[in-house]
Amino acid sequence: MEEKKLTVALACDHGGYALKEVLKAHLEAQGVSTKDFGCHSTESCDYPVFAQQAAQAVAEGKCRLGVVVCTTGIGVSIVANKVKGVRCALCHEPWSAQMTRRHNDANMLAIGAGVTGPNLAKEILDAFLSHEFEGGRHQRRVDLIRAVENS
Repeated sequence: MEEKKLTVALACDHGGYALKEVLKAHLEAQGVSTKDFGCHSTESCDYPVFAQQAAQAVAEGKCRLGVVVCTTGIGVSIVANKVKGVRCALCHEPWSAQMTRRHNDANMLAIGAGVTGPNLAKEILDAFLSHEFEGGRHQRRVDLIRAVENS
């Protein structure tokens, strides 16, 4: 059986636009498909619109994983985590990105463009993409997270 190609949802605001474009090119150079939900310039905009669209695509299974970027990464991560079925982690270094995939089954990554330079952001993204959920005792905890989400 052929494995479905990985598609990553991307979204940003004006403060994260340049870094989103760097990450998009990095993914595409590795053969990873992307779906870009915007924004598409450095013109001032409202990040919740774009972050919600990307998170919705992940929650609905249209994209397996997602990456959202704003100046701090905080705003876009808050929005993404409001969408049922999304577990978005704000990461500033690769180890946290690896661990959130392995232990939390995070399906979205948030990065702050004003906090993280492009080279480090690519390392964080690679760590996020190169690890899978371990399951086991961590599954019980993810199930508890889902129970909170559904309460």
